[in-house]
Amino acid sequence: MNLFLVLVTIVLGVIMVVGFLNEKVFHMTYEIVLLLASILVGMSLLAAASIMRNSSADEIMESIQLFNLEDILINGILCFMLFAGSYHLKLRQFKEQARPVGVLAFFCTLAGALIYGFLFFGISGLFRMSFTLPACLMFGSIVAPTDPIAATSILKKFGLPEKTGFLMEGESLLNDGVGVTLFVVFSGLVAAEKSGGFFTIMLRELIGALFVGVVVTCISFQFFKRLQDKKLQIVTSLFMISCSYVLCEILECSGAISCVICGVCFSALRDREEKSGRFDLTEFDSFWEILDVLLNSVLYVILGISFVRILQMPHVFILSLIAIICSLVSRSGSLFAGTFLLGPIPDGFTRKSFVALFTWGGLKGGLSVALAMSTSAMLSELNYHILLGCVYAIVFFTTVVQGLTMKSVYLNIRKA
Repeated sequence: MNLFLVLVTIVLGVIMVVGFLNEKVFHMTYEIVLLLASILVGMSLLAAASIMRNSSADEIMESIQLFNLEDILINGILCFMLFAGSYHLKLRQFKEQARPVGVLAFFCTLAGALIYGFLFFGISGLFRMSFTLPACLMFGSIVAPTDPIAATSILKKFGLPEKTGFLMEGESLLNDGVGVTLFVVFSGLVAAEKSGGFFTIMLRELIGALFVGVVVTCISFQFFKRLQDKKLQIVTSLFMISCSYVLCEILECSGAISCVICGVCFSALRDREEKSGRFDLTEFDSFWEILDVLLNSVLYVILGISFVRILQMPHVFILSLIAIICSLVSRSGSLFAGTFLLGPIPDGFTRKSFVALFTWGGLKGGLSVALAMSTSAMLSELNYHILLGCVYAIVFFTTVVQGLTMKSVYLNIRKA
């Protein structure tokens, strides 16, 4: 029997059942219910396997790892998710709020990564963990990008002002790419500790990814705009992303950054063609919207089922708590500094209330876990399990705890 097909069936089954129950019964935020249900499924599978095999939890977790989760996330899902997020970016729509969106997506993401990195470096010294400063900065770049779309969908039900909602959505569209770029830079520092040549690594990773992304997109778009068949347009976009990623793997540059470049470049070319009135991309947009939802759902199920891996982290509870606190401090600190660069704070929020709303609304998503999983070759086994466990804890806390309390936090902020 094909075990991979069995696992795909289980994942799709969980998505279908949870989606049905949530639509008919729970009426909660979809991502939250999906993650919680998947964690229960993962725990149940672990408990059942442990009883039947009479083995320890660690042994069971090793034996039920039937496929390379890291490989599937990094090489199978992440590239399409990055394109799906970045190609929606309409550059002309950002003219009015280019400054605040830019500050949130670029400055706050960078500042958050630096604050988290230095905080965790100091704490790792207190606990006598062997994390270097570049490794801690890499950790900061992993947890700095936010995924506020789920928070926006919650808050819009309670009258989230339009400009504030646009800032949240605009930040989410840009900071995935910023986070991936920072990750490449700081992981390059980690690699340079072993092999040297940091600037050579960065030149290859960043410039190579930019070149591949632009060239592949421009060539593919020439075919795309001349096609009348909507299905072939979709196939062309899939080829563009996979080709860009494969070329980056061959040239040893960042495939993730290349996919973001593909999305931004495609959006710019599309905007230019749409002005002529010749483009009708309704089916194309519908396909990528469905694929984005499906990939995110698959990712949340995989995260939930594999959540038991956090148990492999030493000092799991204290380190999880420290990771969550550092995440909140770095997020709020970067936002507070960013408010002095935003210009007028929108929709009548005070500086304090704006920072509080965006701190609690800054949920972490699957990108953080996917990036964390890609560090296994850069870190020792112990440090890898610590980093991965901390990232899992942050994603769980922001998605479930912050997501479930978003309504009350927002209402309290508006009353203040």
